[in-house]
Amino acid sequence: MAFLPVLLLLLLTVAQRAIGQDSEDSEALPTGCGWGLVRPYTLLCDLDSIWGVAVESVAAGGVLTAIMLALILLCRLHHIGEAEKRSGVGPILLLLLGILGLFGLSFAYLIEQDESLCLIQRALWGVLFAVCFSCLLVQGVRLRRIGRERRSPGGCALTGLALGLSAVQGIIAAEWLLLTVLREGRPACEYLPMDFSLACSYVLALLLAALAAASLALCGKTRQWRCNAIWLLVTCLLSLLLWVAWVGFYLYGIEWLGRSPEWNDPALAIALVAQGWLLLIFHAIPEAHICLRPPPQPTAPDYFDTSQNSTRMRETSFDEDIPLSHRQFVENQGYGYSDENAAGLRSGGAAGPHNSNTGPRPSAPFRSNVYQPTEMTMILNGGAVSTSSQSQVPSAPPTYTGRQLW
Repeated sequence: MAFLPVLLLLLLTVAQRAIGQDSEDSEALPTGCGWGLVRPYTLLCDLDSIWGVAVESVAAGGVLTAIMLALILLCRLHHIGEAEKRSGVGPILLLLLGILGLFGLSFAYLIEQDESLCLIQRALWGVLFAVCFSCLLVQGVRLRRIGRERRSPGGCALTGLALGLSAVQGIIAAEWLLLTVLREGRPACEYLPMDFSLACSYVLALLLAALAAASLALCGKTRQWRCNAIWLLVTCLLSLLLWVAWVGFYLYGIEWLGRSPEWNDPALAIALVAQGWLLLIFHAIPEAHICLRPPPQPTAPDYFDTSQNSTRMRETSFDEDIPLSHRQFVENQGYGYSDENAAGLRSGGAAGPHNSNTGPRPSAPFRSNVYQPTEMTMILNGGAVSTSSQSQVPSAPPTYTGRQLW
């Protein structure tokens, strides 16, 4: 969060220059600046230099979009119940803050440069990009952790890691300014494009690390988070292509076209706005949508559907903790009887009702060897009901497991 005081300093500098502007400015205003804006803010309304108006409009739209998305996340934060989704809210909010900084810094290139503005531009350029790319890196680490261990680090830990990684770029920028401005006494606005690009080499390293983390996140076991990893990978790839394009154009393209001094600021401003919208469209908005999406509701099983397989019916049974062999033995005891027991019952019926209990009863293991299902069990297991005599005992199906439906 060290760049927030610098942004405040930028706003104070702009306000001071607006207040201290001489009212007797006799220079003719550019086309479109007849409603109060004077130098050095003419690029904000100059229709002859249309790039300034275009960058201003696109940056203002990005600022509004990022603020609205951050407010939606903050208002809906208590509706996010899953810990894996809540852990990603902190990096998203920090990314939105970095995107706001990118859009805000682009306005600094629409104002005529002086020493204070050049210091702010050189100090904040790499730090803001480091904040954004470190958020992408910690998102890749988070998705990789979820894919491997099915749990995510805390949101505060991820946010702290992103801030720590971006602080390294702040130290690099401060050392660069101290060496060139204070020790060597150079003007802050006079620097070589190669030095500016080399000062952002750590930012490029963060982007490559985020790309590697996004690639590893696709190899996770959980398919639920593949969509997040794909969006993150696309964001890193497009950001890398954008950086290669603007660095090549900034170092070699402008000089090859012969527009070296005057096209430096437009190239940097357009790179800021393009990177901000790229992060919004391909990462911040999809990630926020996935975090705010309610979890899918589990479908209740139909206990009266006999077409379900026996595995699913056993999963929904109330006696899940009973072993399968014991359940089969108990059911065979309930539905089976032996020929000897049947003969004893017939003889007992002829001699009298009191003589049926005097005969010896067979043991439980012998009785369980004969399978005699009821008609309801035959219907539920897909077998035909036998209408013949009791001697024709139907055999149990080979896949019968003794499932209990009630």
